[in-house]
Amino acid sequence: AWEGRSRVPTSRIFKEYRGKRALRPSERKKRLKPLNDLFSMAECCLIADTVQFFKDNDIPFCPKIAITDILQSVTQTHISGDFHRLVAEHPERYFEATPHLKEVLNGLRQSGKRLIFVSNSPFWYVDAGMRYVLGENWRESWDAVITSAGKPGFYQQESRPFREVSYTTGRIKFKQVDKLEPGEVYAEGCLRELNRLMDISDEPESEAQENALYSSGGSLASHNVLYIGDSLFADLVDAKREFGWTTAAVTPEVGYEIDIQSEASFVLAQRSIDLLLNALRILQEELGTAAYSSEDIAVLDALERLVSKWRDRQTYLLGNPFGSIFRARYQPSLFAHSLRRYCDLYMSSVSALRNYSPQHRFYPADARLLGHETKGMEPECWALEDVMSSEDSFNE
Repeated sequence: AWEGRSRVPTSRIFKEYRGKRALRPSERKKRLKPLNDLFSMAECCLIADTVQFFKDNDIPFCPKIAITDILQSVTQTHISGDFHRLVAEHPERYFEATPHLKEVLNGLRQSGKRLIFVSNSPFWYVDAGMRYVLGENWRESWDAVITSAGKPGFYQQESRPFREVSYTTGRIKFKQVDKLEPGEVYAEGCLRELNRLMDISDEPESEAQENALYSSGGSLASHNVLYIGDSLFADLVDAKREFGWTTAAVTPEVGYEIDIQSEASFVLAQRSIDLLLNALRILQEELGTAAYSSEDIAVLDALERLVSKWRDRQTYLLGNPFGSIFRARYQPSLFAHSLRRYCDLYMSSVSALRNYSPQHRFYPADARLLGHETKGMEPECWALEDVMSSEDSFNE
């Protein structure tokens, strides 16, 4: 835990939370605010810097009031449009180049996929960013472009109509929208209207169309829809929970952490942790079931302290005081749990899809959560003939 930019002693944490390592759901909701995605990073940094400023200048403050004011200021910046206008004026400063994105989109379209762009941002802001990333004709890469969608309400509304947006003036038109045309821009709407206007219920004329992004049955509540988003709780949770879509999360931190984890210093830290934990297990097997002596406990405590130091080393190597967003110390974080539960894929950038065929089938690693299920899962050598003969016996 941190207060400003200073780490809070464990003794104070136990005093604040009455010695409990976990809070009741009602107490957690009352006292804590999750900061668990990239959009929360600015809030987290601003909160830390503001609190540190108060402490450095001996300014008395109420933490709850300070947090409320900071979050309201962030919200107001978004609502006013000041932030969007600043970014739109200097896209080269705020947008990262994605040189392979057009390649990915073209590959998907050529394989028969239908691509829909849905954003909560207004068209003028989307247009500035997409022009920088994909070029002047970026709208041609999509079968439909929807802005100011108002997610997650976009999924929940039943009859909110689409409105056409002039891509030359940015103004909303008043005419009724009866069909979504490629190259045009639309605002608002809802999933039910999208399903109706996209006319996706035709029978497939070829295998490529049958394997397209949408199912031939005409329903968007289908695992045949791949939804890619960068906001876990605003985008992906409802897409998975309400409609059963295949979901993919864009999580930039993945690329950074993979690079760090491949460095020799991080590998050394992880190997040392694994060695120490294995030593602790073997030691206790040797000690048996009898009560431990004070010397035994002292050895165990010393080994555990070494594990803790190496974990601190890993946190340091990641370059920030909070460590990995996928871990709360060494346990999976709320973000990691939610990512596993609601996302079928996750990647550092959409550009990563260029390494796979549009018809690629992913077979993820076994995600067993219970210790007894992982027993006997260590790699072994098997004769192919034995495996095949076992399968024949099973079929019989």
